[in-house]
Amino acid sequence: MTLKSIEYLVNQVLSSPQAPNVVKQIRKILKQEEEKRNEFYNFISEQMKAEFINGEIVIHSPVIIEHNEISGNLYKILDTYVVEKEAGFVGMEKILIKLTRNDYEPDVCYFKREKSDLFVAEQKIFPPPNLVIEVLSKSSIKRDRGIKFADYQTHAVQEYWIIDPKTQTVEQYQLDKNGNYELLLKSKTGILETPLFPNLLIPIKCLFDKKLSHNFIKEIYNL
Repeated sequence: MTLKSIEYLVNQVLSSPQAPNVVKQIRKILKQEEEKRNEFYNFISEQMKAEFINGEIVIHSPVIIEHNEISGNLYKILDTYVVEKEAGFVGMEKILIKLTRNDYEPDVCYFKREKSDLFVAEQKIFPPPNLVIEVLSKSSIKRDRGIKFADYQTHAVQEYWIIDPKTQTVEQYQLDKNGNYELLLKSKTGILETPLFPNLLIPIKCLFDKKLSHNFIKEIYNL
């Protein structure tokens, strides 16, 4: 949601004589949400993939092997680079990031060193990453393209990649100077690159092929 959209909604409320009651009701709901959110933190376990979205606990079903392999390919490529360059921290699946209202567990996420250097061994909740990658599934596609897209943009997540296993396509969004996501790339072929990982040129095909991904890592790092 843009700043203009927010201003429009605020003006709509303020133009009504019921504005004080609306604000009171919103505060009540948000307070209830916060109480439920604290219960969520006590409820989740290391074995559970769950998120807190707009006051509701969302429990994710087990992923199919295709989804798991794509996430794994991305994680191995990025984590190998980050470890070699000492460039921060890459997380997969069970990293719970806390935003203003919601908590998500992205498929893959990356934090620059200025953030990751502050992490502690027992850390369970994390700040907004510099990069979030979501692999679409039937149950997640609406959230990944909707509330999460808006939330990551609002919290200045520098890049957001959406991976579609069905079409084997990657969409790469990057914040523009106005803080809005701009689509830089949508492709199933070619090279994926980003200023977050200088000189790392990832063949898009590697994201969807375990053997190609393995060979790519071996080649660039002479393993």
